[in-house]
Amino acid sequence: MKTKDLISEALSLPVEARAQIADSILKSMNPPEAEIDKKWIQTAKQRLSELRSGKINSVPGDEVFNNIWKRYS
Repeated sequence: MKTKDLISEALSLPVEARAQIADSILKSMNPPEAEIDKKWIQTAKQRLSELRSGKINSVPGDEVFNNIWKRYS
């Protein structure tokens, strides 16, 4: 099967199936690493704890992106 045909066939599938295919292909190109995943989980838990305790404040996403656009326009 040619690449073009394969892509066409994949695009005809339901969104859930396309997502599963995309996920599988991405994982094959960049396999998950357990140690890195553990570190990201620790970081996420720490940041959530800091947010909930009031140690840090959140910034709305719109504000973040507006600041980026202003800085680099």
